[in-house]
Amino acid sequence: MKNIIPLLTGLLATILLSACALYGKYERPEEINTTGIVRDTSAASATTADTLVVTDKSSFGDIPWQQVFTDPQLQGLIQRALVNNVDLRNAALNVEMVEKQLVVSKLAFVPGFTFTPNGALTQWNGGTWNKTYSLPVNASWTVDLFGNLLSQKRSVQMKLLAMKDYQQSVRCNIIASTANLYYTLLMLDKQLELVTEMNTLTKDTWDYMKLQKDLGRTKETSVVSAEANYYSVQAQAADLRRQIRETENSLSVLLGMPAQTIQRGKIEDQSLPTQFSTGVGLALLDNRPDVHAAEMSLAQCFYDVETARSNFFPNITISGSAAFTNNSGAGIVNPGKWLLSAAGSLTQPIFQHGMLTANLKVAKMQYEQALNTYQNTIYKAGSEVSNALVLYNTSAEKSELEQKQIDALSKSVEYTKDLLAMGGASYIEVITSQQQLLNAELSKVADDFYKMQAIVNLYSALGGGKE
Repeated sequence: MKNIIPLLTGLLATILLSACALYGKYERPEEINTTGIVRDTSAASATTADTLVVTDKSSFGDIPWQQVFTDPQLQGLIQRALVNNVDLRNAALNVEMVEKQLVVSKLAFVPGFTFTPNGALTQWNGGTWNKTYSLPVNASWTVDLFGNLLSQKRSVQMKLLAMKDYQQSVRCNIIASTANLYYTLLMLDKQLELVTEMNTLTKDTWDYMKLQKDLGRTKETSVVSAEANYYSVQAQAADLRRQIRETENSLSVLLGMPAQTIQRGKIEDQSLPTQFSTGVGLALLDNRPDVHAAEMSLAQCFYDVETARSNFFPNITISGSAAFTNNSGAGIVNPGKWLLSAAGSLTQPIFQHGMLTANLKVAKMQYEQALNTYQNTIYKAGSEVSNALVLYNTSAEKSELEQKQIDALSKSVEYTKDLLAMGGASYIEVITSQQQLLNAELSKVADDFYKMQAIVNLYSALGGGKE
């Protein structure tokens, strides 16, 4: 007996020291790589210097969306989408559900109480009936000596943060999608306007060719070619009207309303930021809900590993009861008296068919998966920022070049028309110059839209759209 007591004392001390390691808090792993996640759009080629290096710790994603998208009609549409969108409503409900789970995990630290009143009637060999009753209140408290309840609570806390990140991600996507669809409508409106103007010009050319043919100055082929060019432009107009209708339908669904006409401004009246600050390293992506959610999932897996480890340690439970009863176990006692009891128990897992070991291994593997997902999410986010920056810079450069091309082609159309009247140009040159001018104008409108889309994409890629 004297040898057993020191042995048990030493075993208990070892268990307590081992349990101390279960109270660790999540910290971001050092192996996460955030170097060079955003490429420098001015770099000539992919070299070691092809990395965006900035010192400004502010971020374009920190700006309120009302200051980025200043069109009053667009602001109204975004507000409506944030109120009516079904996905955002469901995301808010998901947050509320996890909040309820967190309350449950916190209440696990306090004792549980049950009230189980009971009564009985007994008779022996035709004698009088004996009445007994008991009004017991039972209490049970699990002592979280080895951090099982603590790690479970922390895991739910991380899940709640991840759900809030998902809610913010949905909000950010709604703002970006609404803005992109709105700007798409403005682009299509402008392109339809240009095509309509060219439609008038090609009709005039067709009429002029018919007049020249009647005067014997040109052949039927010139009339047919001009007619074909006129119908080609009309077909472009019909296709643009279809695209406008489909885009309005898509935006209506996003706004949570039946498909209908969307009131909007003009593309030339839009005013968007032209200077962007992207921040530094991982701080650049701190606003991004998907990046933060990936880290919170990693933290949740970290605490799941802690929970799996704590399952190897004893489970200590303290219970007690207090009952007002007239049942003494040997007869009837009347009036009733109080019966009190208390007990403690310790359950040490020894052999659980390998379940505890398997659960710990699975939890560690899930942690590795979450770590890989977190790293990949960072790379993906950096790539989206890079793509938005290069789209803006490239579209801005192309738009300037296309404006010069439009100026030159406008002169070309006028020159060829004058030359045709004097017999110095063919009908093919007139039709070709008109078609080239239309294509250049449409391309410039598209690139102006891509600049706007790049701003929306960059704002979204930096996690913009917080309240």
